[in-house]
Amino acid sequence: MSQEISLSDVKDLLGKEIGVSDWITVTQESIDDFADATGDFQFIHTDPVRAAAETPFGGTIAHGFLSLSLLSAMNYNCLPKIREQTMCINYGFDKVRFVAPVKSGARVRGRFTIADARVRGAGMLMVSYDVTVEIEGERKPALTAIWQTIIQYKPKDRSADI
Repeated sequence: MSQEISLSDVKDLLGKEIGVSDWITVTQESIDDFADATGDFQFIHTDPVRAAAETPFGGTIAHGFLSLSLLSAMNYNCLPKIREQTMCINYGFDKVRFVAPVKSGARVRGRFTIADARVRGAGMLMVSYDVTVEIEGERKPALTAIWQTIIQYKPKDRSADI
């Protein structure tokens, strides 16, 4: 996928995968930092010895919300910029499912498909992505979701094609 597209290109990309991010290693340090930021210190995330002894995972796992939050970095890494875009706003998620645990030390990456795009007022295009966070070497993904964003642009830049 090119690194830049126009607003009028978006409709032609509906249903198409438009980005696969680089792999990100989920380290114990990143899991611990996320625990510090959120106050979620459940032992399955922060105590490798206890998690190895008391869980079926063989060690600690990332918080589901950590895996979800990595989508921001994955998006920035691989999605093309819309030429007319002045700002992109995270509008939220629909149907987030945490399918498989991400073990400490695993590598994950995001896959993005444009599911829908519609004008939402002057200077706004709502774009929905079907996203999957894959775990390297695993059959099941870490998560699947529908991510909604709003692309803001100057109304004068809107073509009749969107």
